[in-house]
Amino acid sequence: MTHTPDVTGLLLAWSQGDEAAAAPLMDAVYGELRRLARGFVRRERREHALQGTALVHEVYLKLVDQRRVRWQNRTHFFAVAAHAMRRALVDEARAHGAEKRGAGLTLSLDGVDEPAGTASPDILALHVALEKLHAIDPRQARLVELRFFGGLTVDEAAEVLDVAAITVKRDWAMARTWLFRELGGTA
Repeated sequence: MTHTPDVTGLLLAWSQGDEAAAAPLMDAVYGELRRLARGFVRRERREHALQGTALVHEVYLKLVDQRRVRWQNRTHFFAVAAHAMRRALVDEARAHGAEKRGAGLTLSLDGVDEPAGTASPDILALHVALEKLHAIDPRQARLVELRFFGGLTVDEAAEVLDVAAITVKRDWAMARTWLFRELGGTA
């Protein structure tokens, strides 16, 4: 039987100043971060510059810098990682767009629940749309970030948002529909 590390325990120890918990913590979460990053890279345009490993390392550096965060559990960690991944992807898309106007990174919202479709929104357009959605419904915008960028399940997102799973399902359907319209039918 394989031993699964106690991510929550490691997070709590790390946030309480136990530096020895950092290495086993990153060993425990690295594979999951890598899986999320590979999913993003697979859905991006071929000419993107950001590789999965580079994305994981970018997120890792942002998370290591989060010394003031009082980690609650594994789900909370991946919620913060989702935000860091979104920021890294947006930063990369901006840098890539500055080099080659009109060629932003693209991602599909479909990839969260089913295979990615052929039409994918530009990551910068998605970012702008999420900012607009946040002004209308902050919980739905946060939910998209958690599910899309963080790879959280319905139950994990419900835990982070402190709502029922049925509420997450309803909000997810509404947010995807709103984003589909906002992005001109490409979400």
